[in-house]
Amino acid sequence: MTHRFDPSILREYDVRGIVGKTLNETDAYALGRAFASLAREENARRVAVGRDGRLSSPALEAALVDGLTQGGLDVVRIGVGPSPMLYYAAATLEVEGGIQITGSHNPADYNGFKMLLNGRSVFGEEIQALGRRAASGDWSRGDGKVEQADILDSYVDRLARDFSGRAYRIGWDPGNGAAGPALEKLVQRLPGEHFIIHARIDGTFPAHHPDPTVEANLADLKALVLEKRLDMGFAFDGDADRIGAVDSTGRVVWGDQILMILAKPVLDECPGSTIISDVKASQTLFDHIAELGGKPLMWKTGHSLIKSKMKETSAPLAGEMSGHIFFKHRWYGFDDALYAAVRLIEAVSQSGESLSELMDKMPKSTATPEMRFPVEESRKFQVVDEVRERLAASGTEVNATDGVRVNTPDGWWLLRASNTQDVLVGRAEAKDEAALERLMALLDEQLAKSGVERTEAVH
Repeated sequence: MTHRFDPSILREYDVRGIVGKTLNETDAYALGRAFASLAREENARRVAVGRDGRLSSPALEAALVDGLTQGGLDVVRIGVGPSPMLYYAAATLEVEGGIQITGSHNPADYNGFKMLLNGRSVFGEEIQALGRRAASGDWSRGDGKVEQADILDSYVDRLARDFSGRAYRIGWDPGNGAAGPALEKLVQRLPGEHFIIHARIDGTFPAHHPDPTVEANLADLKALVLEKRLDMGFAFDGDADRIGAVDSTGRVVWGDQILMILAKPVLDECPGSTIISDVKASQTLFDHIAELGGKPLMWKTGHSLIKSKMKETSAPLAGEMSGHIFFKHRWYGFDDALYAAVRLIEAVSQSGESLSELMDKMPKSTATPEMRFPVEESRKFQVVDEVRERLAASGTEVNATDGVRVNTPDGWWLLRASNTQDVLVGRAEAKDEAALERLMALLDEQLAKSGVERTEAVH
């Protein structure tokens, strides 16, 4: 048997598509066979499999497990839970890898697979190689066994095990995503008073879209925090590897600001170490890390890319604007939004100030939210290349770590292609509103030259 995947589902960080259109159970089976072949070549024999709460996840899981076992791998099924619970399983069970069935923060009709093997993320060229392996029918064969493991309590115990913060009154919104049951157990192990909304797993996401990087999706959490007069609130995406946060006034604490708060206690214990963030993060974050005696490193956006760079640099902490926070310090190096919340509560407690007071002290700059401009999948990387070439031709200095990031006396602006959606991502940060408008005019000019209208931006 050979199988051809729709090329659009072989993404940079994972395999992801629209169920019934670009992704189906045959794809899941073929991915299982291809992954098993790769794993067997690396002497892996046993992998964990988990899934999120999407309506399509059980059927995709069944097909994936068939493919893995017929490819000769034994499978440990851990059931429904956050992607980080699967990462925890891969780190602590006697397995050599793992696959999570999840559509992450995408709409309800999406689904996909995040893969680990022998301590690394399978991403980039390796995902393309799985596609080629499926197309050639280059399968291993075998008769793997399937067993179940219930690790939810073990995972939650580990989340809370070394917590040393004080008691707060906290609001939580898992957005009907996969984190609900784990969160309900976690708050029982933390001090303080806790209020959870939208805890029931529901793959239709009836309350709101599960992406905490979009401020509109935090409306329910803000209302809860203000109504109950809570100290802070946390929200998660569909598979709980992205965190959103608000302070007691309902003000959003963005990903780079979360990292600024988390950096101090880590650098106190690991002086001089590298802390990584992505190209979308504020310049104030990189400056702050340097002021604390750390080594700031700007790297490409993407959880797989950041994890690889953390290993290379032995960084104890990394984070992205999108709310992926990665701890190697006292943790396993993977992105886990529940654990990030636990550590943020602890960091606020150690600071001796409230989260709102810490936010008040943040360096003041004027920044856009993450702007997303719809563009054809086939055009998105092309547009960024065109912009980079035009800027280079005009003598503009460009940071091309990931897309284009341009510094001017006013501040900086960024344009990059999303690896997970059919959009270009833009962001700008300046010292004041007038400077921000000048930066946005530069971005607009480049988009217009490539035929993209910013008026279509979706936040």
